[in-house]
Amino acid sequence: MAYSKSMMVVLWAYAAAAVLEILACSVPLLWPVRKACAGVTMLVSAACATAVVVLYPGFFSAVLLAISLLRVFAMFRILHGRMHDRYMRIASRRTVGILVAAQVVVVAVWQLWHLNPSHWTAVWVALGVLQCAVALMLLSATIRRLRHTAWPATDRRYSDAELPTVTIAIPARNETEDLQLCLESIIASDYPKLEVIVLDDCSQTRRTPEIIRGFAHDGVRFIRGEEPSEIWLPKNQAYNRLASEASGAYILFCGVDIRLDPGALRSMVSVMLQRKKAMLSVLPDRAPEVRNRFSPAQAMRYFWELVPPRRLFGKPPVLSSCWMVTKDALHRNGGFEAVRRSITPEAYFARQLAVSDEYSFMRAGDVLGVVSMKGLAEQRDTAMRIRYPQLHRRPESVGMVSAAEILFLIAPFVLAIGGYWFGIGLIPTLLAALASLLLAITNALVAQATHLSNSALGFITLPYITAYDLVLMYYSMWRYEFSVVDWKGRNICVPAMHVIPRLPKIE
Repeated sequence: MAYSKSMMVVLWAYAAAAVLEILACSVPLLWPVRKACAGVTMLVSAACATAVVVLYPGFFSAVLLAISLLRVFAMFRILHGRMHDRYMRIASRRTVGILVAAQVVVVAVWQLWHLNPSHWTAVWVALGVLQCAVALMLLSATIRRLRHTAWPATDRRYSDAELPTVTIAIPARNETEDLQLCLESIIASDYPKLEVIVLDDCSQTRRTPEIIRGFAHDGVRFIRGEEPSEIWLPKNQAYNRLASEASGAYILFCGVDIRLDPGALRSMVSVMLQRKKAMLSVLPDRAPEVRNRFSPAQAMRYFWELVPPRRLFGKPPVLSSCWMVTKDALHRNGGFEAVRRSITPEAYFARQLAVSDEYSFMRAGDVLGVVSMKGLAEQRDTAMRIRYPQLHRRPESVGMVSAAEILFLIAPFVLAIGGYWFGIGLIPTLLAALASLLLAITNALVAQATHLSNSALGFITLPYITAYDLVLMYYSMWRYEFSVVDWKGRNICVPAMHVIPRLPKIE
């Protein structure tokens, strides 16, 4: 492709900005003037990306613009200067290097592409085949996951003497009726060896400790929390204190939105004993009164836990709302000292124990009486709080996941509906329609299994919840980098962005 003189000037300026970004993050002598370099490269990159779109509008220029916006974001992070210097230099160097490399690849493919524009038809067919393959893989993985995570009918019933001691540990802060109802469901349990401890994590109102003390005659133990240390996230410090106070051989961590049926705890322990598991994470059912309230945040979160073949990547599904682990397994894997700053500490223990096949992820469904009463606003806030940390707080990871979601979860529906008007050809349109059908079936199965919606609604909502996830993901990234992330009245994002201290050795 022959470029005009103006385009050549833009590309050279683009390349110079990229080189300056890399040098500013890599050369120690330039780090003191990083803010000046960041300001210059932000302006140049944004202007050049816009000029490329204006001069050569199309798919490749749009991709270059999208990557440029992430580069601008990375430079603005340097200008903002919120993170610890050493961490920021390492993170910025990695982010800029990956994004610049991605743009070089896009430009190279763009150049090669214009040597023979007739390749478009073959590319649309190849894309359709790839989308069908991915959709089929996701459907197959979902069917297997739903089968393996269904709550089993335990053949053996353990006697009271055979059952281990269990501690239910609940961190509470600024709670009201939810805590009251949660404790009422717990003390109604028929489990014979049960300890219940609740930590008041420095609540700003008197209501929380009053509720906890009101259950003292039922055996609920009250623990007064301490102000969080700078090296801990508040919830993890609360978990650590609860674990140290627990006397049970098994510890169940659950949120105040969880309700347990009287026999639920016995069923959970029986499954762990029968399957010889050291950790069990339960996906709670939705309470009947909230099943008609569609939550896109929760729908996409459950989709990500149940659909992808996560174990292939060493990341088994896990949820923080209700999970049980043996005290021995906690100790073997470093305890909460090993995850002081992790937004999802339970994910670390799940990964470690999955290696030795000591971890299970199960759905409560209609069999196990574990339900969640979390409202729509709380579900959205929870998703926002964990989304960016799930991607290791890396803008380049956000970009890659965005591209994958658009390419494999949204584009098939767009091409299936608009393929005729886009002129991509009959075969690519049919392939996109097939991929859309497979994806719709996958989402409908998840929606039905988790009572997020009926099958008919689940069949048509995947593009919507994916778009919602994209917005939420970028919103989470912006909040963590430049604003505050509130958890029960505390900002948890500033400490989490500092350098992580050396973790304790695992015995």
